[in-house]
Amino acid sequence: MRKVAIVGVGETKFSGPQMRTSVELFAEAAAEALAGSNLKPKDIQALFLGNALGDFAEGQGSVQAFAAENIGCFNIPANRYEGACASASMAIRDAWMWVASGFYDIVLAGGVERAATMGTPLATRTFAMFSDSRYEFATGLTFPAVFAMLAHLYAAKYNIPLPRLKEQLAAVSVQSYKYGMFNAKAHLRKEVDMAAVLSSFMVSTPLQLHDCCPFSDGAAALVVASEEVAWKLTSKPVFIVGVGQASNGPMASQQEFLPRLRARELSAERAYDMAGLKPNDIDICELHDCFSIASLISAEGLGFFDYGTSGEAWLKGEADIGGKIAINLSGGLKAKGHPIGATGAGQVYEIVKQFREEVEPERQVEGARTGLTDTLGGDGCTLVNIILQRGW
Repeated sequence: MRKVAIVGVGETKFSGPQMRTSVELFAEAAAEALAGSNLKPKDIQALFLGNALGDFAEGQGSVQAFAAENIGCFNIPANRYEGACASASMAIRDAWMWVASGFYDIVLAGGVERAATMGTPLATRTFAMFSDSRYEFATGLTFPAVFAMLAHLYAAKYNIPLPRLKEQLAAVSVQSYKYGMFNAKAHLRKEVDMAAVLSSFMVSTPLQLHDCCPFSDGAAALVVASEEVAWKLTSKPVFIVGVGQASNGPMASQQEFLPRLRARELSAERAYDMAGLKPNDIDICELHDCFSIASLISAEGLGFFDYGTSGEAWLKGEADIGGKIAINLSGGLKAKGHPIGATGAGQVYEIVKQFREEVEPERQVEGARTGLTDTLGGDGCTLVNIILQRGW
């Protein structure tokens, strides 16, 4: 297996409803990634694109083929990946495998979504398709309710009084907004304090408005290349040194392990083993914080904090710049935004920009060399982890 690097990245602003199509949004991100790689569209050998809801958002299937043609990558193989919120991460993992195997030298990977354009009722209904449609959705269980139940299970398992858990969740949200405010490409750029979080309206107890991420439109792209090619294109390649993916069935089949998500822990273990690293080797992490409770569960499943302690860690600043592990300096899904087909690629974009010291100074981690992305699709049914390292 060859070493594989990311040589260029691109991303649109994540935002509310966009007038542009998914093809047009992805073209913007792809153009930035290609320019940063010193490549032309004709140099791309394949396109792997994450997109979960294009059929519903704009009545457009086969968006991957139209996207390839639109950016000038004529007649190449173009694949679409649907893994709910993990769609783009699946695409990147497959791009890594194809390049590592030697079949391709240069692949364009990423994702796009227009979730905000769908409006809240349709987006809520279609998001719920990624839980179990036979039993969970039929009982009215949408994703806020799924994660609210996980919050109650978490509080019960680790003996955390619900008022204290709500303070811990609020600390996660406050941090997301703090960094998102400085991210020029973030959906929600505003300062929100603890009092505002705790006084916002209830969505699904104990989760309040600011515990929940927005529906977003946006796209992200990256160019994946073999090590030999990468060094010819850039002096700052970022190597993919570990990947992991695992799956679960419906929540009911996960009940013995909840509130932990077994697929995440297996996926992360595979990524760490491949990279030859441990959790304390990671400098920065972009994790899946679709709801505040998801941050606590993720940080523990990735090995950053002991089980049941991550909420206190957030309150103490241990997930902040200068803490034990810097988490979601982009603003995370909650502030940067969550265009589900693009989210995983957006996480990788952030890590690469951090390594190259190309983010705003208020959220830059000095000297970061190793990063981890964590993307969750559905209610724990698809987990993908990617470990990245600076190559210079």
